[in-house]
Amino acid sequence: MTNTEIRNLLTKLRDEIQGSQLDDETRTIMRDLDADIHDLLGPEKTDVEPASVLERAREIEANFESDHPTTVNILREVIAALSRMGI
Repeated sequence: MTNTEIRNLLTKLRDEIQGSQLDDETRTIMRDLDADIHDLLGPEKTDVEPASVLERAREIEANFESDHPTTVNILREVIAALSRMGI
């Protein structure tokens, strides 16, 4: 999967979150995760640890499992894509 395809998934995830009933803290967590993934995909060196990003994504996935199934499905696609890229 290319960076462009992952960025498209992130846009899809962002759109899904906008339409979901999430509290401000959860929106902030998702926004931070999105920003960190974009940093990892960018051409410049970043201080973001790939393993921590993937771990946070998996924690969010577990927390969303029952209440936000569509969001979880998109997040799983992002996690799988990052894993295939070696992140």
